Amino acid sequence: MNIRLRLTLLFAVLVASIMLVFSLSVYYLYDQFREQEFNKRLQEKAITTVRLLEDVGGITESLLHAIDRNNLTAMYKEEVTIYDPQNKIVYDSGKEPFSATPEILQSIREGKSFRKQQGEKEIVGLRYVDRRKETLVVIAYAIDLYGFSKLERLRNILVMGWAVSLFVVLFSGWLFAGDALRPVSEIIEQVKNISARNIHERLTIGNEKDELAELASTFNELLARLEDAFNSQRSFVSHASHELRTPLAIMMGQLGVSLMQERTPETYRDTIKETIEEVKKMRDLVNGLLELARLNDDSSQFSVRPVRVDELLWQAREVLLAHSPDYVVHIEFDQFPEEEEALEIDGDASLLQTAFMNLMGNGCKYSNDHRVNVTLYIQDNAIRIAFVDRGVGIADKDLPHIFDPFYRAEATQSVKGHGVGLALTERIIKLHKGDIRVRSQIGIGTHFIVTLPF
Repeated sequence: MNIRLRLTLLFAVLVASIMLVFSLSVYYLYDQFREQEFNKRLQEKAITTVRLLEDVGGITESLLHAIDRNNLTAMYKEEVTIYDPQNKIVYDSGKEPFSATPEILQSIREGKSFRKQQGEKEIVGLRYVDRRKETLVVIAYAIDLYGFSKLERLRNILVMGWAVSLFVVLFSGWLFAGDALRPVSEIIEQVKNISARNIHERLTIGNEKDELAELASTFNELLARLEDAFNSQRSFVSHASHELRTPLAIMMGQLGVSLMQERTPETYRDTIKETIEEVKKMRDLVNGLLELARLNDDSSQFSVRPVRVDELLWQAREVLLAHSPDYVVHIEFDQFPEEEEALEIDGDASLLQTAFMNLMGNGCKYSNDHRVNVTLYIQDNAIRIAFVDRGVGIADKDLPHIFDPFYRAEATQSVKGHGVGLALTERIIKLHKGDIRVRSQIGIGTHFIVTLPF
């Protein structure tokens, strides 16, 4: 069942229920009004009859019957019965007097109202005190033939009106649902025409400020994020291919030149050493790409346990200096906490060590003195680590992009690198719910601040 049909049925059921309740209410209220009006007429008839009987005491009952039969206000099968204080019938206008029990007559004499419906007959009883101070009981009944006919007519009108209205509601609900869902259909058609080839296209929102416009706007934001992801993927593949192609081309060129003619053993050894260096570059690049892809693909699989941040800094320093002995990494602690547990966080030791080593290595690599100063301190319930160098610096226009894979600032183009380290570092810090910020000036140096919450 599609949404349009469902909305139509829900709308029809709702309106039909409201109209049904309204019709039943009208029918019930009119029935109550008819009953009250007819009972009032019966009471007036009873009072009129007993007063007439009292006023014309000399008139015979046959004459009184004739007057009743010729009365224009006479009701269908009406009959009035009068009981004296001894519960004897002193007058009856018809052939079938209502047989009242002594309990009913006594209750009426005590002033209690008496109303009863017996089949189509409606019966009322009341007391009357005559001139002799005797309490009489007058019981009148009749059939409201005219009232029931009007009630039946009203019932037919309400039933017919409800049925016709239900048909109108179904038809109008179908049109209303179609008009309400037309923007959705338009959005569906627009979405069908969007693919990877034209992902730059956006949905037409229009001037309306409703939920559908908000939905289209949200979908446009999703398309923008997807477009950025596609562009990043294309850029990633392009840069990765370029970075891998360059060392491969160098190795092929070196090996090809070596095979063109006989070389001395020293020349072959030099060629092999150069080839090994290019292989190491490829290995580092591939390892970085694999690590970055692993973290982006399934970040929930990295192991978390309590680790000491200060120990990881020293370990990263040792590993870095083992590969690059000419680097200088100075680590200091500002306001070292009294409790060593304050330096512990939940994280992955190998990933954090990789992030710290990347920041230390970048600081040394891009500084003329190959030196970086690392400061660890506690602030605002978090561990903060500052990596400060006096290198070439980063231009303001490059700062927003330094964490993009393969992006390299203009000032660092002359230094060997692939542009993967900072992207991997940022991802590692984000996985530990931390934050990394940078400020830099050309020719003065760069200042990275890593924040890791407890």
